Amino acid sequence: MSKWFRENAPISARELTDEFQRLKRGSVTRRHFLGVSGLGLAAAVLARQPGLFNSAAYAQQEDLGTSMSLATWPNYHDPATFEAFTAKTGVAVEVNVFGSNEEMLAKLQAGGTGWDLFVPTNYTISTYAGLGLIDPLDLSKVPNFDPKTQNTRFTNEGTVDGKVYALPKNWGTTGIAFNSDKVKSKVTSWKEFFEVAMTEADGRAMVHDYQLTTIGNALVSLGFSFNSIKPEELAKAEELLIKVKPHLYAINSDYQPSMRSTDAWMTMCWTNDGAQLNRDMPEIQFTLGTDGGEIWSDFYAVPTSATNKPAGYALLNFLMDPQNAVKEHIANGAPTTDSRVFALLPAEITSNRIVYPEEAALTPLEFGAAVTLTDPARAELMARFKSA
Repeated sequence: MSKWFRENAPISARELTDEFQRLKRGSVTRRHFLGVSGLGLAAAVLARQPGLFNSAAYAQQEDLGTSMSLATWPNYHDPATFEAFTAKTGVAVEVNVFGSNEEMLAKLQAGGTGWDLFVPTNYTISTYAGLGLIDPLDLSKVPNFDPKTQNTRFTNEGTVDGKVYALPKNWGTTGIAFNSDKVKSKVTSWKEFFEVAMTEADGRAMVHDYQLTTIGNALVSLGFSFNSIKPEELAKAEELLIKVKPHLYAINSDYQPSMRSTDAWMTMCWTNDGAQLNRDMPEIQFTLGTDGGEIWSDFYAVPTSATNKPAGYALLNFLMDPQNAVKEHIANGAPTTDSRVFALLPAEITSNRIVYPEEAALTPLEFGAAVTLTDPARAELMARFKSA
């Protein structure tokens, strides 16, 4: 309870001014301000501030609580973003990190995650919506989002049956990162990735703990679709993965620490990680498979089970502000879907071919297909691979 909230104690002009400034910064709620200052004084002050509580920014500041939870991917945000959000709203952000969409799905289906916002990948959203695990979004609570500035190549899957269930965070690719000081062979395809993993990078290569990319890239290396669920093609992918497993350093989606320490020399790698690694260690190169692979987009969605949806929406709206989003993209390294954000990015990022590849490099890539999320054959294959 505020030190100023004292029964029958008059509030001074100085105290009233201090409380009003806290209110304007978003440090306290409108309810707190009314309680502290008394209805008459508050009405007099607010009457001189037309539209103060008509704006979405302040309307959302009621009942945000003191904390919220975000489920997301490794190395995917700038901690300063959440510090700025907390400074603005008083809401602390707890960040939970996951390595696969299957893990996220299992947690949501089990219930009680405590997440108020999470980061699903494009191909999962229709499944989440169909299972009733995410809410259709109330876009009136996200005034910073502008659909007209979005690149629909990467954002359409946020809409299911005419309802918007998710808003875009960024897009990217899944490629190959390798330490050129350690790996002298040219690694430009998934076929070469698996060959080098069993030879020059023996004991030093990593694959994701994520069936979509690990199985998908094995399929691509054999000339099949990234999204295949054909039994005969999955059998050949499994044969390859079982063959390569004894040569791997690890099966882990959080591979940056091992690449930075040089315990690992080569890994399956998402765009943002590739950009971060190359920025800090230029010897770590990033390439897309000439034989195919994945192109993806990640979104923000509100779980139906969220316990603090007002704070979830407040953070979502904060993240949709181009001035906040551009800082995320600079720190994170993944490309933006929003033309407003792109215009604010420095040239060294927009010209970086890891972040924004040539169109020809994107042509062989496939977006993940919804069927792969729940296909039992792929799930069972991944379980056998990990336990082999």
